[in-house]
Amino acid sequence: MQFWLLFFLALGLASDAATVSMVNGICHPRRPVQLGLVCGLAFGFFQGFMPLIGYFVGNSFFHLICDIDHWIAFLLLGTIGMKMTLESLKGGKEPHPPRRLSLRILLLQAFATSVDALAVGIGLGVIAVDIAQAVFLIGAVTFVCCFVGVQLGRFVGIRFRQKAQLLGGVLLVYIGLHILMEHLKAAHF
Repeated sequence: MQFWLLFFLALGLASDAATVSMVNGICHPRRPVQLGLVCGLAFGFFQGFMPLIGYFVGNSFFHLICDIDHWIAFLLLGTIGMKMTLESLKGGKEPHPPRRLSLRILLLQAFATSVDALAVGIGLGVIAVDIAQAVFLIGAVTFVCCFVGVQLGRFVGIRFRQKAQLLGGVLLVYIGLHILMEHLKAAHF
């Protein structure tokens, strides 16, 4: 596979993770560099590791998850997003998201956005590709996109502080729905 095709594949895989990282930056605008590094590492690791699993485990495991991977992503992101949305609508005028993003939530986000990378790994196993180069590139591109996403989210979060948590929750639900709809649409064709 040519490098530029692999690069665009990595960008496509990183898009959901970068958007979720932007939501994290919106809701947690303090220490954006630290948050960007943590999000980049978590999402980059999962986005790089899942294709590696798909590459080696391949067809023996994929049939177990291919029918429900989009539901897993939808349920995880939708649940986190609904929780954020409901918390933002409770009580006072200005919601106060937690100072830090919990490791559990971050890992759930990273896993949920990387499930589709498992299928990509199976595809990479079928064609002649240097899996080490692919895994590194997918992880590195995801890291950079997520770091930038947090910084953009911080900018939005500072400007729209009062509605940041509500916006973040709605975006997570939207991303979950988008993943679900794309898979259901592809299943009908």
